Amino acid sequence: MILHVDMDAFYAAVEQRDNPEIRNKPVIVSGDSNRSVVTTASYEARKFGIHSAMPVFQAKKKYPRLIIVPVNREKYADVSKRIMQILARFSPLMEQVSIDEAYLDIKGCEKLFGSPDIIAKKIKSTISQELSLTCSIGIAPVKFLAKIASDLDKPGGITIISREEMDDFIVSLPIHKVPGVGKQAMKQMKILKITTLGDIRKFHFSLLNKKFGKMGSRLYQLARGNDENPVETEYVRKSISSETTLLEDISDIETARNILLALSQRVGRDLRKKNMVCGNVSIKIKFSDFRQITRSKKIDPWISSSTEIFNEALCLYEKVVLKKKIRLLGVGVSHLRDKNAPVQMELLCSPGKTRKRQWESVDNAVDSILEKFGSHIVKKASLNKLKTER
Repeated sequence: MILHVDMDAFYAAVEQRDNPEIRNKPVIVSGDSNRSVVTTASYEARKFGIHSAMPVFQAKKKYPRLIIVPVNREKYADVSKRIMQILARFSPLMEQVSIDEAYLDIKGCEKLFGSPDIIAKKIKSTISQELSLTCSIGIAPVKFLAKIASDLDKPGGITIISREEMDDFIVSLPIHKVPGVGKQAMKQMKILKITTLGDIRKFHFSLLNKKFGKMGSRLYQLARGNDENPVETEYVRKSISSETTLLEDISDIETARNILLALSQRVGRDLRKKNMVCGNVSIKIKFSDFRQITRSKKIDPWISSSTEIFNEALCLYEKVVLKKKIRLLGVGVSHLRDKNAPVQMELLCSPGKTRKRQWESVDNAVDSILEKFGSHIVKKASLNKLKTER
């Protein structure tokens, strides 16, 4: 059986744990600007219709006395590490999929810890005792059903889907609850009159593949209870990104340039800290009317230099035709691999590649200074007056 462990309102729960004065009260983790968006909402806040990604000004309208706590990503990462250490005690087959969720394959562990439901109870109890946090756990024979099950009895619930119950569950499962089925896919679902995962069985594989691409073939398998994805013990981060909501809408290139520079430095530093390089750089732009676009570019050679990430991001930005002012900017990197992974050597190294390696050396030196003396001891001169809201 597979367990999917999902922490409950993770960021908000950590803040409530650490500050008794805000426990059992409507809390959001976010910036305090009306232009910010909610990162996480406590369950007390959710009762008022407040949820993640909601603009803070809308959240305040729903509950004017809302408590706003700033994001503390370093603290959440430290707590996450301790959560994963607890989970690893119960099975060597543990796959972390985000900062606050993971899969466990407990095959062979029943002799040590008991039946799947007993293991789930022990995990919940251990996390509660050691970290004073709650989680919800889904149990099923396959990963996708375990994930769905963990969301059925939040917060703090345990939901089991046995092998005998799988077929009935799949037949009646609303299609929008299937991981990966988004707004665009739902438009096609409505046209085809597909309302449950069981309805997928009515359609031939070729039609599903034509209408939904790779997702079509996956839906074909999931509708029959087949999920070949194993629990992968090596957690490989697929992307790193950083974005910021601006205190006021902008349109001038100089301000955008400085923001992209700050974001690129943050992303590059995170990339180098993990000893990784990237093969793709992307930007995200949200306009004043909340319309959003992304642009990306494959790069060669792979890089980790903040300067080179910025150069690629700026190049992408300059190709965008701006018809509206900008309220949010983001920079991301993907196609990540270990910096020391073996690659084919080149006989001659181009001047451009030599320059990129030189910038990486500079960045590594700056990283060492920041690690020793603090994150604000060294910064680009152009960023001194930059004001944004994360």
